[in-house]
Amino acid sequence: MTNENKPEQNGFAALGITGALLKAANAAGFTDPKPIQTQAIPPQLEGRDIFGIAQTGSGKTAAFALPILSKIIGLGTKRRPKTARALILAPTRELAVQIEDTIKLLAKGAHISTALVLGGVSRYSQVKKIAPGVDILIATPGRLTDLVREGDLILADTKWLVLDEGDRMLDMGFINDVKRIAKATAPDRQTALFSATLPNEIAELAKGLLKDPVRIEVAPQSTTAAEIVQSVVLARTKQKRQVLSKMLADEAMRSVIVFSRTKHGADRVTKDLARDGFNAAVIHGNKSQNARQKALNDFRDGSVRILVATDIAARGIDVPGISHVVNFDLPDEAESYVHRIGRTGRNGKDGIAITLCDPSENGKLRQVERIIRMRLPVIADHLGSPDPQRDPREKTERHFEPANDREHHGGRRDGRRPGSGNNGKKRFGAKPAGESVFSGKPGGERPGAAKPNGERKPDGAKRFRGNNKRRFGGKRPANRAA
Repeated sequence: MTNENKPEQNGFAALGITGALLKAANAAGFTDPKPIQTQAIPPQLEGRDIFGIAQTGSGKTAAFALPILSKIIGLGTKRRPKTARALILAPTRELAVQIEDTIKLLAKGAHISTALVLGGVSRYSQVKKIAPGVDILIATPGRLTDLVREGDLILADTKWLVLDEGDRMLDMGFINDVKRIAKATAPDRQTALFSATLPNEIAELAKGLLKDPVRIEVAPQSTTAAEIVQSVVLARTKQKRQVLSKMLADEAMRSVIVFSRTKHGADRVTKDLARDGFNAAVIHGNKSQNARQKALNDFRDGSVRILVATDIAARGIDVPGISHVVNFDLPDEAESYVHRIGRTGRNGKDGIAITLCDPSENGKLRQVERIIRMRLPVIADHLGSPDPQRDPREKTERHFEPANDREHHGGRRDGRRPGSGNNGKKRFGAKPAGESVFSGKPGGERPGAAKPNGERKPDGAKRFRGNNKRRFGGKRPANRAA
């Protein structure tokens, strides 16, 4: 055959993906490889370990799934009971579900068996699913550790191991579980580790788990997508509900994720939105897996246009067409800001990220700006009108506080709640040297456990309501408010 008659290879075929797998990938819309796929697929097909530094939405799932599927298809369908040929670890249930969905799309018609092992759903059904053995197991570390410990899963035959969102697993305290799981897999396994950021602990984990890895970095560490327009709207905490409602009245905000720092805060935002006439779904760690999946499905199919979420769910949300991300609260960890706003501006599309900032969050705002290496513009409204006279990095009293308006912060001119700061510390007493914060009492008494009504201190000192109560020895602190 002459060169002129040879079909030109392009797309995933040029990377080494062939046959039914290539056909299924093309049918699923995977035709033009993304940078991480171009760099990661060929070395994995050669049997190399991979260390990938890449943000969510960069195409990681196909980058590790296609090489694994290619290898497993050639092994046939005979599997040993209670085993998994490949194991993919994800930090959150939502991300695990999405990974399985993508793998099913890519493996359509290839007779590949998959199973999910997650917390929050029936353990019995999971054990039953993996009993005959599976090709690919997608799991969160906590539930997987339980099944391995109890003998319901054997990892000795696991030849492929993928750790997705390694930095998030570190944040959630899963690293020791990950190390134990990896140790239980086959010694000659092939491993891929992906992380959006590179803290020292992840670098050390990579050294311990990977053998002569190919390092791939497709985006600078802790940067945000250029397609996302980012800004800050100044609002005190008690004003944020009104500001958010005014924003959401704009029909241009057609698909919105609102991020709250806490689960309680997410529930409160959702209830406030309902009172203000907006239909919103909420997703966080206290919701059952079924409730979380329903909320995601309703948001994905457009039944609800507003999804309220906490950081734990941030990386598990992969919904196309999200127009806006609103940070109702700034996150405790600046890196989480990157993952939050990464829900929009995906696949080359534009997106808008708006942060509502209270004066108490100025420190967190500065940390975010250091991470993303840019200064966020302050705008007067969500439409992007600039407001150069108001900047949260300067002294904020004149910017945030209307004249003679104290109700927003409990009557204090400095914006703090009564009892906060140094006065609050002295009101509840400093911890005596050597005393445990958990009181050191037998039985592990919780800090701040309430005393039964009517109980008096041995010295007759007045009791104070609130958490972390301490005795003052009968004397009133000199600086305690009367």
